[in-house]
Amino acid sequence: MPMQIRFRESAHMIAIRRRFIFWFLAAAFSARVVQSQDYAVGADVSFLGQAEQQGTVFKDSGTGKAGLEILKAHGYNWVRLRLFHTPAELPNNLEYTIALAKNAKKLGFKFLLDYHYADDWADPGKQPLPKAWQGKSHAELVRAVFEYTRDTIVAFRDAGVLPDMVQVGNEIIHGMMWPDGKLPENWDNFAELVYAGINGVDAGRGNGPRPKIMIHIDRGGDLQGTKAFLDKLNSYDVPYDIIGQSYYPWWHGSLNDLRKNLDFMAKEYQKNIIVVETAYNWRPGNYINKPAPFAESPEGQREFLDELNRVVMETPNGRGKGIFWWEPAVTGPLTIRGFFDDQHNALPVITVFDRFTRR
Repeated sequence: MPMQIRFRESAHMIAIRRRFIFWFLAAAFSARVVQSQDYAVGADVSFLGQAEQQGTVFKDSGTGKAGLEILKAHGYNWVRLRLFHTPAELPNNLEYTIALAKNAKKLGFKFLLDYHYADDWADPGKQPLPKAWQGKSHAELVRAVFEYTRDTIVAFRDAGVLPDMVQVGNEIIHGMMWPDGKLPENWDNFAELVYAGINGVDAGRGNGPRPKIMIHIDRGGDLQGTKAFLDKLNSYDVPYDIIGQSYYPWWHGSLNDLRKNLDFMAKEYQKNIIVVETAYNWRPGNYINKPAPFAESPEGQREFLDELNRVVMETPNGRGKGIFWWEPAVTGPLTIRGFFDDQHNALPVITVFDRFTRR
Protein backbone atom coordinates (compact mmCIF):
# COMPACT_ATOMS: atom_id res chain seq x y z
CA MET A 1 0.00 0.00 0.00
CA PRO A 2 1.57 3.25 -1.08
CA MET A 3 2.44 5.59 1.68
CA GLN A 4 0.29 8.78 1.69
CA ILE A 5 2.18 11.98 2.15
CA ARG A 6 0.29 15.05 3.33
CA PHE A 7 1.60 18.58 3.25
CA ARG A 8 0.38 21.12 5.75
CA GLU A 9 -0.04 24.62 4.32
CA SER A 10 1.57 27.35 6.32
CA ALA A 11 -0.56 30.26 7.49
CA HIS A 12 1.37 32.44 5.05
CA MET A 13 0.54 30.17 2.09
CA ILE A 14 -3.13 30.03 3.08
CA ALA A 15 -3.26 33.83 3.21
CA ILE A 16 -1.66 34.09 -0.24
CA ARG A 17 -4.12 31.57 -1.71
CA ARG A 18 -7.11 33.33 -0.19
CA ARG A 19 -5.87 36.68 -1.43
CA PHE A 20 -5.46 35.28 -4.93
CA ILE A 21 -8.99 33.85 -4.89
CA PHE A 22 -10.38 37.17 -3.66
CA TRP A 23 -8.71 39.20 -6.39
CA PHE A 24 -9.66 36.65 -9.05
CA LEU A 25 -13.32 36.81 -8.05
CA ALA A 26 -13.20 40.59 -7.78
CA ALA A 27 -11.72 40.88 -11.26
CA ALA A 28 -14.29 38.48 -12.66
CA PHE A 29 -17.09 40.47 -11.01
CA SER A 30 -15.72 43.74 -12.36
CA ALA A 31 -15.54 42.28 -15.86
CA ARG A 32 -19.16 41.13 -15.65
CA VAL A 33 -20.21 44.60 -14.44
CA VAL A 34 -18.49 46.39 -17.31
CA GLN A 35 -19.70 43.87 -19.90
CA SER A 36 -23.29 44.01 -18.66
CA GLN A 37 -25.89 45.79 -20.73
CA ASP A 38 -26.63 48.40 -18.10
CA TYR A 39 -23.07 49.64 -17.51
CA ALA A 40 -22.28 52.58 -19.77
CA VAL A 41 -18.79 52.74 -21.17
CA GLY A 42 -19.56 56.05 -22.77
CA ALA A 43 -18.19 59.01 -24.67
CA ASP A 44 -19.61 62.41 -25.52
CA VAL A 45 -18.73 62.64 -29.20
CA SER A 46 -20.73 65.74 -30.09
CA PHE A 47 -17.79 67.31 -31.97
CA LEU A 48 -16.67 64.09 -33.70
CA GLY A 49 -18.79 64.59 -36.80
CA GLN A 50 -17.48 68.10 -37.29
CA ALA A 51 -13.86 67.00 -36.86
CA GLU A 52 -14.20 64.24 -39.45
CA GLN A 53 -16.12 66.47 -41.87
CA GLN A 54 -13.18 68.86 -41.71
CA GLY A 55 -10.81 66.08 -42.73
CA THR A 56 -9.44 64.78 -39.43
CA VAL A 57 -8.54 61.09 -39.56
CA PHE A 58 -8.23 59.45 -36.15
CA LYS A 59 -5.78 56.56 -35.91
CA ASP A 60 -5.49 53.47 -33.75
CA SER A 61 -2.11 51.71 -33.78
CA GLY A 62 -1.20 53.83 -36.79
CA THR A 63 -4.25 52.85 -38.86
CA GLY A 64 -6.81 55.48 -39.77
CA LYS A 65 -10.40 54.55 -38.90
CA ALA A 66 -13.72 56.21 -38.18
CA GLY A 67 -13.68 57.58 -34.64
CA LEU A 68 -16.75 55.62 -33.61
CA GLU A 69 -15.20 52.38 -34.89
CA ILE A 70 -12.10 53.00 -32.77
CA LEU A 71 -14.19 53.57 -29.65
CA LYS A 72 -16.30 50.48 -30.36
CA ALA A 73 -13.17 48.36 -30.75
CA HIS A 74 -12.09 49.40 -27.25
CA GLY A 75 -15.31 48.48 -25.46
CA TYR A 76 -17.33 51.69 -25.69
CA ASN A 77 -21.06 51.01 -25.88
CA TRP A 78 -22.76 54.40 -25.36
CA VAL A 79 -22.51 57.81 -27.03
CA ARG A 80 -23.74 61.09 -25.63
CA LEU A 81 -24.79 63.84 -28.02
CA ARG A 82 -25.79 67.37 -27.07
CA LEU A 83 -28.53 69.29 -28.82
CA PHE A 84 -28.73 73.08 -29.07
CA HIS A 85 -31.96 74.79 -30.11
CA THR A 86 -30.69 77.05 -32.92
CA PRO A 87 -26.89 77.24 -32.76
CA ALA A 88 -25.27 80.09 -34.66
CA GLU A 89 -21.68 78.77 -34.65
CA LEU A 90 -21.57 75.33 -33.04
CA PRO A 91 -22.60 72.35 -35.17
CA ASN A 92 -24.97 70.64 -32.73
CA ASN A 93 -28.35 71.29 -34.33
CA LEU A 94 -31.05 68.67 -34.88
CA GLU A 95 -29.97 67.54 -38.36
CA TYR A 96 -26.31 67.15 -37.35
CA THR A 97 -27.20 65.29 -34.15
CA ILE A 98 -29.53 62.86 -35.92
CA ALA A 99 -26.79 62.06 -38.44
CA LEU A 100 -24.28 61.32 -35.66
CA ALA A 101 -26.86 59.21 -33.81
CA LYS A 102 -27.48 57.17 -36.97
CA ASN A 103 -23.78 56.43 -37.36
CA ALA A 104 -23.58 55.36 -33.72
CA LYS A 105 -26.69 53.17 -33.83
CA LYS A 106 -25.38 51.35 -36.92
CA LEU A 107 -22.40 50.25 -34.83
CA GLY A 108 -24.58 49.11 -31.93
CA PHE A 109 -24.07 52.06 -29.58
CA LYS A 110 -26.77 53.16 -27.17
CA PHE A 111 -27.59 56.85 -27.27
CA LEU A 112 -27.89 59.49 -24.54
CA LEU A 113 -29.40 62.79 -25.74
CA ASP A 114 -28.31 65.91 -23.84
CA TYR A 115 -30.78 68.81 -24.14
CA HIS A 116 -29.14 72.15 -23.44
CA TYR A 117 -32.36 74.15 -24.02
CA ALA A 118 -30.15 76.95 -25.33
CA ASP A 119 -28.53 78.08 -28.58
CA ASP A 120 -25.07 77.80 -27.03
CA TRP A 121 -23.41 76.29 -23.95
CA ALA A 122 -25.62 75.84 -20.89
CA ASP A 123 -23.69 75.08 -17.70
CA PRO A 124 -23.58 76.12 -14.02
CA GLY A 125 -22.34 79.60 -14.90
CA LYS A 126 -24.88 80.34 -17.62
CA GLN A 127 -28.21 78.95 -18.77
CA PRO A 128 -29.26 81.29 -21.59
CA LEU A 129 -32.69 81.20 -23.17
CA PRO A 130 -32.83 80.27 -26.85
CA LYS A 131 -33.31 83.41 -28.92
CA ALA A 132 -36.62 82.04 -30.18
CA TRP A 133 -37.99 81.91 -26.62
CA GLN A 134 -36.89 85.30 -25.35
CA GLY A 135 -39.73 87.48 -24.07
CA LYS A 136 -42.05 84.56 -23.32
CA SER A 137 -43.99 84.35 -20.08
CA HIS A 138 -43.39 81.42 -17.76
CA ALA A 139 -46.50 79.62 -19.02
CA GLU A 140 -45.38 80.18 -22.60
CA LEU A 141 -41.91 78.84 -21.79
CA VAL A 142 -43.37 75.69 -20.24
CA ARG A 143 -45.38 75.13 -23.41
CA ALA A 144 -42.36 75.83 -25.61
CA VAL A 145 -40.19 73.33 -23.72
CA PHE A 146 -42.87 70.66 -23.99
CA GLU A 147 -43.48 71.17 -27.70
CA TYR A 148 -39.80 71.48 -28.63
CA THR A 149 -38.88 68.35 -26.68
CA ARG A 150 -41.83 66.42 -28.11
CA ASP A 151 -41.11 67.46 -31.70
CA THR A 152 -37.38 66.73 -31.55
CA ILE A 153 -37.98 63.32 -29.94
CA VAL A 154 -40.44 62.60 -32.77
CA ALA A 155 -37.70 63.52 -35.26
CA PHE A 156 -35.23 61.13 -33.62
CA ARG A 157 -37.89 58.41 -33.47
CA ASP A 158 -38.83 58.85 -37.13
CA ALA A 159 -35.13 58.64 -38.06
CA GLY A 160 -34.86 55.30 -36.24
CA VAL A 161 -32.66 56.66 -33.46
CA LEU A 162 -34.97 57.16 -30.50
CA PRO A 163 -32.65 57.92 -27.57
CA ASP A 164 -32.14 55.27 -24.91
CA MET A 165 -31.69 58.00 -22.29
CA VAL A 166 -32.44 61.72 -22.18
CA GLN A 167 -30.98 64.52 -20.08
CA VAL A 168 -33.55 67.23 -19.39
CA GLY A 169 -31.06 70.07 -19.14
CA ASN A 170 -27.29 70.20 -18.80
CA GLU A 171 -25.57 70.72 -15.42
CA ILE A 172 -28.70 72.26 -13.93
CA ILE A 173 -27.47 72.78 -10.36
CA HIS A 174 -28.41 76.48 -10.71
CA GLY A 175 -31.52 75.85 -12.79
CA MET A 176 -32.02 76.44 -16.49
CA MET A 177 -33.50 78.96 -18.92
CA TRP A 178 -32.53 81.97 -16.88
CA PRO A 179 -33.98 84.10 -15.47
CA ASP A 180 -37.29 82.21 -15.42
CA GLY A 181 -35.89 78.92 -14.12
CA LYS A 182 -32.89 80.24 -12.19
CA LEU A 183 -32.15 78.71 -8.79
CA PRO A 184 -32.48 79.12 -5.90
CA GLU A 185 -35.03 81.90 -6.36
CA ASN A 186 -37.37 80.19 -8.85
CA TRP A 187 -37.74 76.56 -7.79
CA ASP A 188 -41.42 76.34 -8.71
CA ASN A 189 -40.73 77.61 -12.23
CA PHE A 190 -37.71 75.35 -12.60
CA ALA A 191 -39.64 72.24 -11.54
CA GLU A 192 -42.38 73.01 -14.07
CA LEU A 193 -39.81 73.42 -16.84
CA VAL A 194 -38.23 70.06 -15.97
CA TYR A 195 -41.65 68.43 -15.92
CA ALA A 196 -42.38 69.94 -19.34
CA GLY A 197 -39.22 68.38 -20.75
CA ILE A 198 -40.00 64.96 -19.29
CA ASN A 199 -43.59 65.13 -20.55
CA GLY A 200 -42.27 66.10 -23.98
CA VAL A 201 -40.09 62.98 -24.07
CA ASP A 202 -43.12 60.83 -23.25
CA ALA A 203 -45.30 62.56 -25.83
CA GLY A 204 -42.69 62.27 -28.55
CA ARG A 205 -41.70 58.63 -28.13
CA GLY A 206 -45.07 57.33 -29.34
CA ASN A 207 -45.11 53.57 -29.01
CA GLY A 208 -41.34 53.41 -28.68
CA PRO A 209 -39.67 52.35 -25.44
CA ARG A 210 -39.52 55.10 -22.85
CA PRO A 211 -36.04 56.61 -22.66
CA LYS A 212 -34.53 56.72 -19.19
CA ILE A 213 -34.63 60.24 -17.76
CA MET A 214 -31.43 61.70 -16.31
CA ILE A 215 -31.07 64.72 -14.04
CA HIS A 216 -27.56 66.10 -14.53
CA ILE A 217 -25.66 68.28 -12.06
CA ASP A 218 -21.98 69.11 -11.59
CA ARG A 219 -21.33 68.14 -7.98
CA GLY A 220 -19.28 64.97 -8.31
CA GLY A 221 -17.28 65.46 -5.11
CA ASP A 222 -19.74 67.74 -3.30
CA LEU A 223 -21.97 65.68 -1.04
CA GLN A 224 -23.67 68.63 0.65
CA GLY A 225 -24.36 70.43 -2.62
CA THR A 226 -25.75 67.25 -4.13
CA LYS A 227 -27.99 66.63 -1.13
CA ALA A 228 -29.36 70.17 -1.09
CA PHE A 229 -30.29 70.04 -4.77
CA LEU A 230 -31.73 66.53 -4.91
CA ASP A 231 -33.68 66.86 -1.67
CA LYS A 232 -35.37 69.98 -3.02
CA LEU A 233 -35.95 68.47 -6.48
CA ASN A 234 -37.43 65.32 -4.97
CA SER A 235 -39.87 67.41 -2.93
CA TYR A 236 -41.54 68.22 -6.28
CA ASP A 237 -41.91 64.49 -7.11
CA VAL A 238 -40.05 64.89 -10.40
CA PRO A 239 -40.06 61.47 -12.13
CA TYR A 240 -36.52 60.62 -13.17
CA ASP A 241 -34.42 57.46 -13.32
CA ILE A 242 -30.72 58.37 -13.30
CA ILE A 243 -28.58 60.83 -11.35
CA GLY A 244 -25.91 62.23 -13.66
CA GLN A 245 -22.83 63.88 -12.18
CA SER A 246 -19.97 65.78 -13.76
CA TYR A 247 -16.59 65.03 -12.24
CA TYR A 248 -13.49 66.95 -13.27
CA PRO A 249 -11.00 66.68 -10.40
CA TRP A 250 -9.60 70.22 -10.75
CA TRP A 251 -13.14 71.54 -10.14
CA HIS A 252 -15.02 68.82 -8.26
CA GLY A 253 -12.76 67.43 -5.54
CA SER A 254 -10.71 64.32 -5.01
CA LEU A 255 -11.61 60.79 -6.03
CA ASN A 256 -12.22 60.11 -2.36
CA ASP A 257 -14.72 62.99 -2.30
CA LEU A 258 -16.44 61.42 -5.30
CA ARG A 259 -16.46 58.01 -3.62
CA LYS A 260 -18.17 59.43 -0.52
CA ASN A 261 -20.79 61.18 -2.64
CA LEU A 262 -21.49 58.06 -4.72
CA ASP A 263 -21.90 56.09 -1.51
CA PHE A 264 -24.29 58.72 -0.14
CA MET A 265 -26.41 59.00 -3.30
CA ALA A 266 -26.72 55.25 -3.73
CA LYS A 267 -27.98 54.75 -0.19
CA GLU A 268 -30.04 57.92 0.18
CA TYR A 269 -31.90 58.07 -3.13
CA GLN A 270 -31.98 54.46 -4.34
CA LYS A 271 -31.32 55.54 -7.93
CA ASN A 272 -28.68 54.56 -10.43
CA ILE A 273 -25.81 57.01 -10.92
CA ILE A 274 -23.61 57.79 -13.93
CA VAL A 275 -20.53 60.01 -14.04
CA VAL A 276 -21.78 61.54 -17.26
CA GLU A 277 -18.92 63.98 -17.81
CA THR A 278 -15.28 63.50 -16.97
CA ALA A 279 -11.87 64.12 -18.53
CA TYR A 280 -8.19 64.48 -17.68
CA ASN A 281 -5.28 66.04 -19.56
CA TRP A 282 -2.57 64.03 -21.29
CA ARG A 283 -0.19 66.99 -21.11
CA PRO A 284 0.09 69.77 -18.49
CA GLY A 285 -2.85 72.13 -18.38
CA ASN A 286 -4.82 72.19 -15.14
CA TYR A 287 -2.08 71.37 -12.64
CA ILE A 288 0.80 73.55 -13.74
CA ASN A 289 1.14 75.39 -10.42
CA LYS A 290 -0.24 72.80 -7.98
CA PRO A 291 0.20 69.11 -7.26
CA ALA A 292 -1.77 66.80 -9.53
CA PRO A 293 -3.59 63.64 -8.40
CA PHE A 294 -2.19 61.92 -11.50
CA ALA A 295 0.54 63.02 -13.84
CA GLU A 296 -0.76 65.13 -16.71
CA SER A 297 0.76 62.73 -19.21
CA PRO A 298 -0.53 59.96 -21.48
CA GLU A 299 0.06 57.35 -18.78
CA GLY A 300 -1.36 59.56 -16.02
CA GLN A 301 -4.50 60.12 -18.06
CA ARG A 302 -4.93 56.35 -18.43
CA GLU A 303 -4.39 55.83 -14.70
CA PHE A 304 -7.02 58.46 -13.91
CA LEU A 305 -9.73 56.76 -15.96
CA ASP A 306 -8.78 53.33 -14.63
CA GLU A 307 -9.08 54.51 -11.02
CA LEU A 308 -12.25 56.49 -11.69
CA ASN A 309 -13.85 53.41 -13.18
CA ARG A 310 -12.87 51.41 -10.10
CA VAL A 311 -14.53 54.01 -7.85
CA VAL A 312 -17.76 53.99 -9.87
CA MET A 313 -17.93 50.19 -9.95
CA GLU A 314 -17.54 50.07 -6.16
CA THR A 315 -20.66 52.20 -5.63
CA PRO A 316 -22.92 50.39 -3.12
CA ASN A 317 -25.74 48.14 -4.30
CA GLY A 318 -24.48 48.18 -7.88
CA ARG A 319 -25.81 51.73 -8.35
CA GLY A 320 -22.76 52.97 -10.24
CA LYS A 321 -23.83 52.53 -13.87
CA GLY A 322 -21.07 53.97 -15.96
CA ILE A 323 -18.80 56.78 -17.12
CA PHE A 324 -18.89 59.13 -20.11
CA TRP A 325 -15.66 60.80 -21.22
CA TRP A 326 -16.26 64.33 -22.44
CA GLU A 327 -15.11 64.75 -26.04
CA PRO A 328 -12.46 62.06 -26.62
CA ALA A 329 -12.35 62.73 -30.38
CA VAL A 330 -11.91 66.44 -30.96
CA THR A 331 -9.46 68.92 -32.48
CA GLY A 332 -8.18 72.31 -31.36
CA PRO A 333 -7.51 73.33 -27.74
CA LEU A 334 -9.71 70.55 -26.33
CA THR A 335 -7.36 67.92 -27.80
CA ILE A 336 -5.44 68.10 -24.52
CA ARG A 337 -8.30 66.25 -22.79
CA GLY A 338 -9.06 63.83 -25.62
CA PHE A 339 -8.04 60.28 -26.47
CA PHE A 340 -5.78 61.29 -29.37
CA ASP A 341 -2.55 63.23 -29.60
CA ASP A 342 -1.83 66.19 -31.84
CA GLN A 343 -1.30 63.85 -34.80
CA HIS A 344 -4.63 62.12 -33.97
CA ASN A 345 -3.00 58.89 -32.80
CA ALA A 346 -4.80 57.01 -30.02
CA LEU A 347 -3.34 57.45 -26.54
CA PRO A 348 -3.03 54.77 -23.82
CA VAL A 349 -6.27 55.93 -22.12
CA ILE A 350 -8.30 54.34 -24.89
CA THR A 351 -7.27 50.86 -23.70
CA VAL A 352 -8.71 51.09 -20.16
CA PHE A 353 -11.75 48.93 -20.92
CA ASP A 354 -9.97 46.44 -23.19
CA ARG A 355 -9.38 43.93 -20.42
CA PHE A 356 -13.06 43.98 -19.45
CA THR A 357 -14.59 43.72 -22.90
CA ARG A 358 -12.17 41.71 -25.05
CA ARG A 359 -12.37 37.93 -25.01
